[in-house]
Amino acid sequence: MAWTLAAQAPNAHPVSGRRFAPVMGWQGADWLERSERDDEEEPDVALDVLKISKGAAVADVGAGSGFITERLARRVGPTGKVYANDVQPQMLEMLKRRLERRKITNVELVQGAIDDPRLPRESVDLELLVDVYHEFSQPQAMLRRLREALKPAGRLVLLEYRKEDPSIPIRFEHKMTVAEAKLEVEAEGFTLAKVDESLPRQHILIFQR
Repeated sequence: MAWTLAAQAPNAHPVSGRRFAPVMGWQGADWLERSERDDEEEPDVALDVLKISKGAAVADVGAGSGFITERLARRVGPTGKVYANDVQPQMLEMLKRRLERRKITNVELVQGAIDDPRLPRESVDLELLVDVYHEFSQPQAMLRRLREALKPAGRLVLLEYRKEDPSIPIRFEHKMTVAEAKLEVEAEGFTLAKVDESLPRQHILIFQR
C-alpha cells in the first residue's frame, strides 16, 4: 500500500516516495560561484577521494557554470576528456565562456534532456553529479541512460547534502539520505560500493554498474 501511494504522488519518486526538488534556474548561477563554496563543500577533497586518473573520460552531469568541470579538466589532463552536461542552454553558454577564459580545451559541452544526458554509450569512466540528482524530475530514465554511458567498470558518484543532519543549512528537499539514494539508484541496476563522509556537509556516494 505504501508503494502504491508513493507511485501516485505527483512529483515524487515511485520507489522511495521522495519529493523531487525544483531545479535551480540559470538565474541562480551566482550561488554556484559563491566565494564560500570551497570551504562549505571542499570539492578538491571530493575529487581526491575519487582518485581520477590522467587520461580518464569523465562526465560532469548538471555541470552548471563549470565550477566542478574546470577541476575535472585539470585532473584528467590533456589526454583525458570531460563531458560537461546540462539541460539549460544558458548554463552551457556560461560554461563555454569560462572555458574560453581559462583556455581549457579538453571539455565537450553536451545539451541534455530531463530524461537523457545524451552521453555516448560506454564512453566514460566516471559520472559525477554534484548536488544534482535530487532535482531530476525523471530520475529512473536518467539513471538508465547514465548506466548505458558508463564503461563496464565505470562509477556513478553522487554528492548530496546530508538530509540526516538538520543543522546543515540547506532546504530539506535539496538534501538526501544515504538510504534514499541507495534505494532509488540500486533499483536501476547500480550497486552502492562506498559511502565516504570526508566532506563537511555532503555524502560522497559511489555506485558501480
